[in-house]
Amino acid sequence: MELHDVWFVLIAVLWTGYFFLEGFDFGVGVLTKLLARDRTEKRVLINTIGPVWDGNEVWLLTAGGATFAAFPEWYATLFSGFYLPLLIILVCLIVRGVAFEYRAKRPEEHWQRNWETAIFWTSLIPAFLWGVAFGNIVRGVKIDRNFEYVGNFWDLLNPYAILGGLVTLTLFTFHGTVFVGLKTVGDIRERARKLALQLGLITAVLALAFLLWTQVDNGDGGSLAALVVAAVALVAALVAVNAGREGWAFMFSGVTIVAAVAMLFLTLFPNVMPSSLNDDWSLTVTNASSSPYTLKIMTWCAGIATPIVLLYQSWTYWVFRKRIGTHHIAADVSH
Repeated sequence: MELHDVWFVLIAVLWTGYFFLEGFDFGVGVLTKLLARDRTEKRVLINTIGPVWDGNEVWLLTAGGATFAAFPEWYATLFSGFYLPLLIILVCLIVRGVAFEYRAKRPEEHWQRNWETAIFWTSLIPAFLWGVAFGNIVRGVKIDRNFEYVGNFWDLLNPYAILGGLVTLTLFTFHGTVFVGLKTVGDIRERARKLALQLGLITAVLALAFLLWTQVDNGDGGSLAALVVAAVALVAALVAVNAGREGWAFMFSGVTIVAAVAMLFLTLFPNVMPSSLNDDWSLTVTNASSSPYTLKIMTWCAGIATPIVLLYQSWTYWVFRKRIGTHHIAADVSH
């Protein structure tokens, strides 16, 4: 296996880790409107991800940086062609981070309510747009002979990509609902279980349609195996939710995300960004990659830094592993 193939796999792993971790993160943000009945319950939901949400975004920064360094042509075409949706995602992530930090800085109800509304929308919009973006990457976009995107924003809003956005939105919200059931106690935990069952059924229908469409258009044996794993894992997650086994449910909902993302990258390879105008104009792991020397240096750096990142992030989740409930929220504390 050549180094550019290795880095394609590593970038796929980084995006998978991001969607696994930020997926439930976004889902919890959406649940502040769907599940929480009052301000106290919203605070419980936000506190479940409070210690980890910023660490989850490290995966996005690393994935973007790795793409820039390992596949500069891919990075350039992707960020120029998808400029508007990626800018919207970036603005949402900035506002979302500010909302987490500033929500409790003042005691006025309207102040906190406005920031909580911001958390909802800045969780929902990226959860949808990431699916749209990856749907277009897999489907192929208008790239010319100079490897430049020549389409427009509206070309990205095609039925396949929009379905992909609905899949990521519902799947992340389902993943987040399972996480809330795993991290909370009392009535909110029971309502999270019931909502997870409802969301899981909707997610199953949308995800099956999207993955089957992907398989028919670009799939092979490997992508079919990933599709089967994703489907079985989602069913297993629903069974575990119904049985009240939140730990198993979270594991299986995570496997669903991992398998679904793996399927998208399996259908993509050896392309990194197919051209819908001419197959010869597609960006591949070969024509979009950096020099072998650059990839070699990156491999050494990644081999040293990645275990450190995994260790400290695992430690963070271990430290903040306990469940919380409304009784942990003091009435006289504004945050």
